[in-house]
Amino acid sequence: MTTREQRVEKFNGGKAVYQAVPKAESLARTAKDRKICDSLEDAIRRSGLKDGMTVSFHHAFRGGDFVVNMVMDKIAEMGFKNLTLASSSLIDSHFPIVEHIKNGVVTKIYSSGLRGKLADEISKGILAEPVNIHSHGGRVHLVKSGELKIDVAFLGVPCCDKFGNANGFTGKSKCGSLGYARVDAEFADKVVLLTEEFGEYPLHPISIAQDQVDLIVQVDAVGDPKKIGGGATRMTTNPRELLIARKCAEVIFGSGYFKDGFSFQTGSGGAALAVSRFMEEKMRRENITASFALGGITSSMVALHEAGLIKKLIDVQSFDKDAAESLARNPNHIEVSANQYANYSSKGASVERLDVVILSALEIDTKFNVNVLTGSDGVIRGASGGHCDTASSAQVAIIVAPLVRGRIPTVVENVITCVTPGENIDVLVTDHGVAVNPKRPDLIEKLTAAGIQLFTIEQLCERAYSITGKPKDIEFTDKPVAIVRYRDGSVIDTVYQVKA
Repeated sequence: MTTREQRVEKFNGGKAVYQAVPKAESLARTAKDRKICDSLEDAIRRSGLKDGMTVSFHHAFRGGDFVVNMVMDKIAEMGFKNLTLASSSLIDSHFPIVEHIKNGVVTKIYSSGLRGKLADEISKGILAEPVNIHSHGGRVHLVKSGELKIDVAFLGVPCCDKFGNANGFTGKSKCGSLGYARVDAEFADKVVLLTEEFGEYPLHPISIAQDQVDLIVQVDAVGDPKKIGGGATRMTTNPRELLIARKCAEVIFGSGYFKDGFSFQTGSGGAALAVSRFMEEKMRRENITASFALGGITSSMVALHEAGLIKKLIDVQSFDKDAAESLARNPNHIEVSANQYANYSSKGASVERLDVVILSALEIDTKFNVNVLTGSDGVIRGASGGHCDTASSAQVAIIVAPLVRGRIPTVVENVITCVTPGENIDVLVTDHGVAVNPKRPDLIEKLTAAGIQLFTIEQLCERAYSITGKPKDIEFTDKPVAIVRYRDGSVIDTVYQVKA
């Protein structure tokens, strides 16, 4: 009778392939805490990071994020060069990246948006290669298609266990949904968690799972949750924004889509977020319950959900403390990844189930094209976000914006930068009137029957110019500083350096 070793050798062409691992060595290699790193430097070294690789981050903490600067400063200190920075978004507090660009640490950027000093410097042409601006869903598409290959993802979480199970609503610094981080956790070659504290194994519920995580390092703080709700996600008290929000609610009521079981999303911006306030009274009076609210979830949506007026909240990003805490206590407050939220090439994106989306704009032109990226001076100061993802998918896409901001018209003949094409925009609501895209005669008929006075968008543009005067064309150089990617990865526009 042949031995087991002889049978194995015969099967493998005479080569023995099995070797017993000494038990002591096996135990050492599979120790419970093998993922824990002594320091951030240790984590970066163990991740295998090399010059020329791509590092990624998420922006769940928005203006309160500490992780991007912390990690990039350490990476620079360790001498790495020629990296691609692929954060789901970059905001004002990330201005230290400017020095990393100057020093050759960062040579390429993918992001849904840029703001503050970083945006100013990139608009001036500090990067040799233009930034890729993508939508939230578009980012997932770029990752899944292989164009954006993430080598090392550095993901800040308030709490995880020592094997890598994590969520964003356990611990003291709750950020809520980790919808953007979940994509990086799934597709990055190496995943490094930065956490403030450790919970008991297994931490549950799980947003990022242990089998996705390679390394973990404990740090003093990953972010300030009090700064999540500032800026574009603030709840407004501005009378003009509230007027626009009220008008928008009236448009929704008259659209034919406001009925029991309807679904909606409110984008960033004071007026857009305030619309849900004005829907509440009518929902109560007419016994209407929304089937779900989607996207960035706010405290006002949580209040409607807990009052029984919204059955389910589908949350890719929590916009404030109340939303973050709601995830922990409400079983019908559901966290989803950015892939489930808005990737057009996924097997099913929640945006495809939307009835109404309310979005903001820096500019909208007479062809209904929308700019949410560059200011009237041509400088980058915003984000694509989920704008084009939701507008292309919802049954009714509504833009809310003041007719003018200061002495700057919002409704113009041609936007400086197109992020969302006009064919996907249905209604514009301003403080001076409402315009409906001529491609939606059904909405024109419905809103007219509801007693809402309508204007053409050309009339609103003329009204804006009568207040501000027609703006002079901006002069640009021939140097591209950013390319704007549509949700399918195609280039929809290019941002050029402003001529000094």
